Amino acid sequence: MTVDLAKFAQEKGVKYFMISFTDLFGGQRAKLVPAQAIADMQEDGAGFAGFATWLDMTPAHPDMLAVPDPDSVIQLPWKPEVAWVAGNCVMEDEDVAQAPRNVLRRLIDEAAEEGLHVKTGIEAEFFLLTPEGDQISDPFDTAAKPCYDQQAVMRRYEVVREICDYMLELGWGPYQNDHEDANGQFEMNWEYDDVLKTADRHSFFKFMTKSIAEKHGFRATFMPKPIEGLTGNGCHAHISVWDAPGDASKVNVFAGDGDGPTGEVGLSERGKHFLGGIMKHASALAAITNPTVNSYKRINAPRTMSGATWAPNTVTWTGNNRTHMVRVPGPGRFELRLPDGAVNPYLLQAVIIAAGLSGIRSKADPGKRYDIDMYAEGHKVRGAPKLPLNMLDAIREYDKDKELKKTMGSDFSASFIKMKLQEWNSFVTHFSNWEREHTLDI
Repeated sequence: MTVDLAKFAQEKGVKYFMISFTDLFGGQRAKLVPAQAIADMQEDGAGFAGFATWLDMTPAHPDMLAVPDPDSVIQLPWKPEVAWVAGNCVMEDEDVAQAPRNVLRRLIDEAAEEGLHVKTGIEAEFFLLTPEGDQISDPFDTAAKPCYDQQAVMRRYEVVREICDYMLELGWGPYQNDHEDANGQFEMNWEYDDVLKTADRHSFFKFMTKSIAEKHGFRATFMPKPIEGLTGNGCHAHISVWDAPGDASKVNVFAGDGDGPTGEVGLSERGKHFLGGIMKHASALAAITNPTVNSYKRINAPRTMSGATWAPNTVTWTGNNRTHMVRVPGPGRFELRLPDGAVNPYLLQAVIIAAGLSGIRSKADPGKRYDIDMYAEGHKVRGAPKLPLNMLDAIREYDKDKELKKTMGSDFSASFIKMKLQEWNSFVTHFSNWEREHTLDI
């Protein structure tokens, strides 16, 4: 039964709603709407000028309306008089094809027509920096191997505890929090769920984490590589497919003893082909999962201070081994370790479905399973594609992948490529200190 937002406000003491949408670059946009006006907004949506955000529009376009999805509503635990609600972007009574949440919703429906309901859990990593963003916030966090450092995590206990308390209050099922592999870096995990719910929660988690960090005088960043020489922010996705959505699901479609090396690690034939789609489109989907210039300083990084990047640079899969792009840690699911902290929460889930559907439809084979340590022996692998070296290479790979572009949506893909090329051109025309330092006296 659909939530009546006006009634929700009355029962919960909500005075304002943030009607929010996420643009192509992952920017979160919102309007603050008084509860007295929410009934009309639930019907018609809040108006935005799409050109003023990172969407492929001009000032001449009509109003874009973000129509709230009432089932996504979340009362802000740290400011209960405000509620956040995800909006679906509409223009002239039609869904905006390039809007990331719409891309995901369409692919969810497409997968459901084939009896597939994708569920994911994500591992959101972030740094707590000084307000200026130029150094980590804890001057005592200096260990060479800081992962799971109990002293360091307790020095930031108030931030971590407050965020986790709120996730408990919201019913997300958080189950562990830790200091991660880089100095100043943390990770918080909550239970997996249907992809739209995971995407909404991922989006809200980023907003909540930044808000609580600011409240405590810090700056939270999900930037892929904010500190040179340290491990970057990943956003690993754990993927499974079920026979029905939500609590109605009973059968894990990925679980089973299929043929060959995938069957040996507990994947069914459909699980094998879904994984095959991820492997088949990996170089192209990197444009989505690793969407910034900075992203390629994480997946193509030299050895970090801790001794490992924990990020892939080659398209390989394995069993329970964290040095590959995909690992299968146990029966019925696999972990995609490619995405980073800058990934758009909605496009991450969309491209997983798109690549997986492609693999199932074409009965794609994921190829050889490698069980070696890729960091120590990766040079021995022959024939596996290397991941793109930079954002331009990734965009070109995506542009070449006609099948993935079509499955993600032709309108979306055209807009995404256009806007990302503009971003790349902005980067390469920027005059950097490195150029001056290395070229001034040539």
